[in-house]
Amino acid sequence: MDYYLISSTAGDRTPAGLLVEEFVLCEDYTAAGIDGAEWRPENGAWSSSAELSRAIRADRALRGRVTPVSRQEAYDAFARMGGGVLPEEAGLRTLFQERRTLPTTAPLNLGGSRARRYRILFAGELGADGLENARTALRLEPTGDPRVIGAASADAGGHGFTWELRRIGAGIAWCVDVTARLGSGPVTALGALLHHHRQAVREQGLIPVTVERFA
Repeated sequence: MDYYLISSTAGDRTPAGLLVEEFVLCEDYTAAGIDGAEWRPENGAWSSSAELSRAIRADRALRGRVTPVSRQEAYDAFARMGGGVLPEEAGLRTLFQERRTLPTTAPLNLGGSRARRYRILFAGELGADGLENARTALRLEPTGDPRVIGAASADAGGHGFTWELRRIGAGIAWCVDVTARLGSGPVTALGALLHHHRQAVREQGLIPVTVERFA
């Protein structure tokens, strides 16, 4: 699950609310939707987060009030805001009221190729420290392509993977593009890699938007 603290004003680290989200994934690890719930101390109750989930990805000003955090940080902040003990994740799932569906399209058929191409899309801006941390977490090396921050490759679970971190527009969005050359091993290695990359970049302050597949 992903946890976000919501403050009253941009730049203020004092939490005024908590957002909990979980991506709903298809069998091929693309995103079909986002489940979630938000909690506000003024009413001490959980409510639907579908509109807030949409807004933090579309509204730059609102995004300035959002801080991605770990579960432990969310746990501590929830107690400080008067919520008591943050429910376990199984309990949080029972609070999800409305799914925010994400658009999905069938990937291109490239003649039976075992290669798959994915894009993990993020909203937000990376500062210098966040960018350097993302380079380290994703083990990126320079490519010489000004459109690409860095690229890396690895073999895992009998499959071959390559990935790139790219900036989309000027401060509009970022993405990690992943190419998976599937072998004979369990495809769960692909899911684990996509999850790792999504969380590694999210930890630098960006908000994951979706996971798409192009081929």
